[in-house]
Amino acid sequence: MKIGFITSILEDYTYEEMIDTASALGFACVEAACWPAGGAERRYAGVSHIDVGRVIEDESYRKHILSYAKERNIEISALAYYPNTMDGDLKKRKENICHLKKVIRASALLEIYMTTTFIGRDQHKTIEENLALFDEVWPDIIKYAEENRVKIGIENCPMLFGADQWPGGQNLMTTPVIWRELFGRIESDHFGLNYDPSHFVWQGMDYIQPIYEFRDKLFHVHFKDIKIRKDKLAACGIMAYPLDFMQPKIPGLGDIDWGAFVSALTDIGYDGYACIEVEDRAFEGSREKVRKSLSQSKRYLEQFV
Repeated sequence: MKIGFITSILEDYTYEEMIDTASALGFACVEAACWPAGGAERRYAGVSHIDVGRVIEDESYRKHILSYAKERNIEISALAYYPNTMDGDLKKRKENICHLKKVIRASALLEIYMTTTFIGRDQHKTIEENLALFDEVWPDIIKYAEENRVKIGIENCPMLFGADQWPGGQNLMTTPVIWRELFGRIESDHFGLNYDPSHFVWQGMDYIQPIYEFRDKLFHVHFKDIKIRKDKLAACGIMAYPLDFMQPKIPGLGDIDWGAFVSALTDIGYDGYACIEVEDRAFEGSREKVRKSLSQSKRYLEQFV
């Protein structure tokens, strides 16, 4: 396994500063954020360390991206872009799909061959209606990925944290039941998971067993922890907004048993990329705190990896 981090936490860094930081902290890889220009609709989005449009058009830029990382012994595990490709707003949906395809193409041109993203969801429709929408939207995306030899790793985050994402959330691919359904609808070696155990913790689900069942679909892994505030959960219940009773934490400061999680990954022979995702507000506010979140997470995880 190779430990890295998703670069969205370094939102005000240039590509070169981001790679230099990863190298200085001793990471093996980075999952490079590739949002389009124009700002973010939510936290931890809107960051772009690699301009995918420029990658497609400018060979010298491509060479710079690759050589700069190689010289500092940093691999790029994936190009990351997490939009809602099934947004109920058809204009947004079209724009999101268009940019996702650019990310896929850039991933191929950079010879990374991995893109991490969401399935998306129309939050105002039922699961059954969204399954039908998946059948309309995603076969073409996966076909494009296959043509470019790029694997698509879908993160299992429900994107259901506040009023703007209520009632259904903005990502359909959130449980093993739905994974089985979607993998059955599109059978492709290029369609798999970017597995983040933290999202199963606050949903009260088993985050170990899916590793075994979906071993062939684990393309990429996220290391992020979650702390359940039992006092708050007792007061507001599981139907509340999740952030009312849980907190994202860096690995080791939440409720995940990382020894058991990594042990299961070793059981199935997973030797791919595992990237820390920092969304811990205790480590925000300065570059020093952000760097500490990365170095502390890496130091903790290295006892297992």
